[in-house]
Amino acid sequence: MTDTHTHTDTDTAILDLGPQTRIVARLAAGVREEQLADGTPCPDYAVRNLLGHLTGLAVAFRDAARKDLGPTTDTPPDTAVPDVGPGWREELPRVLDELAEAWRDPAAWTGMTRAGGVDLPGEVAAAVAIDELVVHGWDLARATGQEYVPDPAALQACHAFVLAVAEDPTGGGGIFGPAVPVPPDAPLLDRVIGLSGRDPGWARGGA
Repeated sequence: MTDTHTHTDTDTAILDLGPQTRIVARLAAGVREEQLADGTPCPDYAVRNLLGHLTGLAVAFRDAARKDLGPTTDTPPDTAVPDVGPGWREELPRVLDELAEAWRDPAAWTGMTRAGGVDLPGEVAAAVAIDELVVHGWDLARATGQEYVPDPAALQACHAFVLAVAEDPTGGGGIFGPAVPVPPDAPLLDRVIGLSGRDPGWARGGA
């Protein structure tokens, strides 16, 4: 396993995504079949669509880390509403493991790659992957009534990323939408969720 304090030529810390991917996999394993049609904090996504999105992004960012560019890395995420296939309970944890393993290679964090049809530096692709795992982990936990404690290192990296996006005058205010105001002394996860364009108070059956 790569030391989380290892640095690339660009002085970007290599973070092991494994702890966070395992948390997301555990949340997915806790989803009951009758919850697949329930709503989530993601507009227009039911739980099944969120799980399909997680599966697709795991494959896309796995291949982005490998620099294995093609249909999985070239397709924008909003091309179609994702869904799960019949084997999703086996497929999702497998591709999440593959995602984490791919980003343990220091070469993944250097040079250019592509994800969602966008060319970007390796370390930026990694930051986006971490953000997706942390925020969508919260989405899945909230939608299915599960406890959620993200990996602390991933949460810190996610906060740095969403804060930079929110403060970028050309970025539109948030990675998933305009930032939702959250008290500055709120827990770090709540601040991350607010910066990502979500209401940390979202609850099942609510807005």
